[in-house]
Amino acid sequence: MNEKKTEGCDKLSIALIVTVTLVMGVIFVNGWTDAPNAIATAVSTRVLKPNTAIGLAVVMNFLGALVMTYFNAQVAETISNIVTFEGAGNAAQVALASSLFSIVVWAVTAWYFGIPTSESHALIAGLTGSAMAMGGLSAVNGGEWIKVLVGLVVSTLMGFGGGFLVTRLLAKLFQGVNRRKANQVFTVGQAISAAMNAFLHGAQDGQKFMGVFMLGLFYNNLVEKTGNGFVIPLWVMALCSLTMGVGTSVGGMKIIKSVGMDMVKLEKYQGFAADLSAAICLFLASIFGIPVSTTHTKTTAIMGAGAAKRMTSVDWSIVKDMILAWVLTFPGCGVIAFIMAKLFVAIF
Repeated sequence: MNEKKTEGCDKLSIALIVTVTLVMGVIFVNGWTDAPNAIATAVSTRVLKPNTAIGLAVVMNFLGALVMTYFNAQVAETISNIVTFEGAGNAAQVALASSLFSIVVWAVTAWYFGIPTSESHALIAGLTGSAMAMGGLSAVNGGEWIKVLVGLVVSTLMGFGGGFLVTRLLAKLFQGVNRRKANQVFTVGQAISAAMNAFLHGAQDGQKFMGVFMLGLFYNNLVEKTGNGFVIPLWVMALCSLTMGVGTSVGGMKIIKSVGMDMVKLEKYQGFAADLSAAICLFLASIFGIPVSTTHTKTTAIMGAGAAKRMTSVDWSIVKDMILAWVLTFPGCGVIAFIMAKLFVAIF
């Protein structure tokens, strides 16, 4: 009896260690590859120096993930309910780990080629693929998935449309203002809006991965669900926030170059318009518990700001590559997670 109990504890410990390690790995990669989008425009318009911008992103990502989760954890709740591994028994732990492994593979590959894919989309695709490997379509919560689709459409329209309209509005409002004085206003405004973007990136993406972290603890029988979600402990908030911040500090210039420099050349007022539009969209999505892609939102806002001046100012070949990466993320990461879940469950 004691030997069996010890063996069970060992398996639990190993499963928990693997799950937590993978969750931390995915959060780190998110900070490494996704967070730089928040400050890309501020670097490209020379409002902030790269090292200053990355330092700002580290601090604001940490605060966003910590503060927003403390007051409103609806995004984490949506992610924790989007699929279920219940009924899979011990295989649930392995399947969850498989989904996280697939996200790391997908994200690092995209980073290598400098493509700003969405870790949010990869997370949702990975969880869905692994859950379907265990329980088919019945393992997917259609009601929560609708929020993802709504977020995809809304973030595109608000990002591009907001960037376009705010840029046009600023051009009219400051038409007769001295260019140097106008740029002083936009410099301050963009520095503030870049900080807001980094804060809201932490709020959105930090919460998503906290939701997965809680799922890992749940399937290891260490926490219980309360109503539709979990009560996220302060130590989980702090650990996930810190890991994301460290990830942001490690890398980021490849993504900054692709998003902020190569895709479109922005003036300061356009950069401010893009950052402000993206921040408003991310804030509203966070309040209503809609998991949107921070990469998707920010990039479409930059496209809109560039197109507002003239359509040819946007390098549409780079845009095409980004859109292709977004489109491929759901099936690509989902299939990897499905295969990994089947393979890992068979092995372990």
